Amino acid sequence: MAQLESMNDCPNCCIQCVDACLSTIKLLIADSPFISKQAALCAEICEWCAEQCQQHEHEHCKKCAESCLACAEECRKLAA
Repeated sequence: MAQLESMNDCPNCCIQCVDACLSTIKLLIADSPFISKQAALCAEICEWCAEQCQQHEHEHCKKCAESCLACAEECRKLAA
């Protein structure tokens, strides 16, 4: 099967976004004093990922971008 080449940071951004979200979840569970900083970083990464995925017409990229924007919004609330 041929691998499609991306003209931007997608799917690399998706991998980094998942990692950031998992780290945020772990800090939330641990009631970490660093959650606001992590949440702000997670929001930034999610917004970057959404920007990258929005550039593609694939249905999975559209869903990813939508999910990332929703996550970024929630993370911004935690970071406030």
